[in-house]
Amino acid sequence: MYSSEKDRLGSLRPETLKLWKNNNSVTRKIPKNNIIKQENKEPKMSVFNTLNRGRIALFIDGSHLFYAALHLGIEINYKKMLRCLTAGSRLLRPFFYTGVDSNNDKQKSFLLWMRRNGYRVIAKELLDCADGSKKADLDVEITVDMMTLVGCYDTAVLVSGDGDLAYAVNAVSYRGVRVEIVSLRSMTSDSLINVSDTYVDLQEIKDHIQKNPCAEICS
Repeated sequence: MYSSEKDRLGSLRPETLKLWKNNNSVTRKIPKNNIIKQENKEPKMSVFNTLNRGRIALFIDGSHLFYAALHLGIEINYKKMLRCLTAGSRLLRPFFYTGVDSNNDKQKSFLLWMRRNGYRVIAKELLDCADGSKKADLDVEITVDMMTLVGCYDTAVLVSGDGDLAYAVNAVSYRGVRVEIVSLRSMTSDSLINVSDTYVDLQEIKDHIQKNPCAEICS
């Protein structure tokens, strides 16, 4: 029987003592190394709260998205955008609101593609403005659809920065709907952000919704 740990170690042969020290040193280092590896492998959190979104309805202001994409210098991939904005949650339906020019065949082809790929397109003829531009105001259509469908969805994802929609957002919120605003910050009204549950800047997710030039050329 040894009176102390020191006496026990002193009785060991040199090679045995060396092996014991090496093993004991490694044992002490394992917890520290494990902690470092766990910290490095920690997954990044999604910009969307996926825990309590429930069923999603997606309302897209086509005009806002078009000008936001121009500002960001990207072209939207609408399939990727749908995957990004739903983030694995159940989707009721994506609604796409836009003004249309009856003489624009390219736009007609685009909207036909949207309809055939799951989007419900709500279109209104563009009207001539006094300054020579053309515009179609679809705030009423967006508002009516958001209000009418309450009870069919849990979370509204609104892609718009129009402050005129703040009242509609506030109204559906009082009826138990979560509202997430997705837009370009420089083109978004503070009043809209203030009544939402979550705000996501398009700048933050542009890599997840844009077309990949190389992939488009190679495909």
